[in-house]
Amino acid sequence: MDHHKVLIVGGGNAGISLAARLLRDGADDVAIVESESVHRYRPMLNYVGGGEATMADLERPAATVMPKDATWIRDRVVSCDPAAPSVITRGGRTITCTTLVVATGLEEDWAATPGLREAYAAGWAGSTFLVESAPKVWPALRDLTSGRVVFSMPPEPAPCAATALKPLFMACDHWQRAGVLQDLDVHLVLPGPTPIGVAEGDAVLEDALTAYGVRVLRDARVTAVGERQVTVRSGSSTVVLDDLAYAHVIPSYRAPQWVAESDLAGSTEAGLVDVDPQTLRHRRHGAVWSLGDVADLGIKPSGGALRKQVAVLSPNILATDGDRLQHYDGYTVMPITVARHQLLLVEVDREGRPAPTIPVPDLVRPRRLTWAVDRYALPQVYFRRILRGRV
Repeated sequence: MDHHKVLIVGGGNAGISLAARLLRDGADDVAIVESESVHRYRPMLNYVGGGEATMADLERPAATVMPKDATWIRDRVVSCDPAAPSVITRGGRTITCTTLVVATGLEEDWAATPGLREAYAAGWAGSTFLVESAPKVWPALRDLTSGRVVFSMPPEPAPCAATALKPLFMACDHWQRAGVLQDLDVHLVLPGPTPIGVAEGDAVLEDALTAYGVRVLRDARVTAVGERQVTVRSGSSTVVLDDLAYAHVIPSYRAPQWVAESDLAGSTEAGLVDVDPQTLRHRRHGAVWSLGDVADLGIKPSGGALRKQVAVLSPNILATDGDRLQHYDGYTVMPITVARHQLLLVEVDREGRPAPTIPVPDLVRPRRLTWAVDRYALPQVYFRRILRGRV
């Protein structure tokens, strides 16, 4: 039986950046369970789907980003005993630990949208949120000159749901420049009454949707996908959009099954880890912590939120008796392009109040500079600093 002082389940942004920060803060014997051999900067998948990046821009061998002083367990967790705490891996290993951190992220809930997987396989639907699908999205969108197109935002919880608007706006800008936008019938399915639920950002986004002539279905979600058609439920009514040229439909998300079926989960339908949203400690198991998309933090998850979560969680894990635990204020960020090279950045706290990282300029106003930072600077910061626990 293996034992580690700190065991982190998940080797994405959350797991690696936390492990690196813990080691820099003086922890020893930190282990990460991660089966993937390739690490990806997932926010750039939207740029792949918008024709602005390639998969090579966002992928690195996992061995090059794992903290060198951490133990990498190349396996996948299939069950957990949070009271021990311990986990069992797909390879049959039982691993115990003093401190357990759940940083798995979310997984697709295919059962929530029957027919969606088959539509991806057929090629007339896709999603920039999926590694296998993202490279196929832009070739499909780029060459459209007429017909009906549907885009959707996933309901929460989802990995930075607001960025699902990026492919929509980048495609509309392309079609407008190509002189074919007026021949396309573009629809957007929103899970809420407005795009992101933040007044300042919504005002900009609604203006852009109007300018591009996008038809918006509000308080709606895609419930089924058929042959070149999607079924949308909006309130008590059902709308069928058929004869589709393309559908950029994002699947629903939920916690991994082993999380949802264990005592880690709370009462959420998606099976999120039941933590105190301020300290990130599990409400019933004091040796268990969680961060990122899989944690029930009362926010709209985003990769940018992890910077603040890691800064709180590392000292909290290392705190000794009598130390006051630090609190996470619920900061999250939503970067959204409204044209190919124009991006707005919405930063809010848990209550939805503005929480800008810098006071000026106003980053909610779309700017080319903000787009350039999001597209080119942040990936470098991610690989060179965030994953090394330096941000």
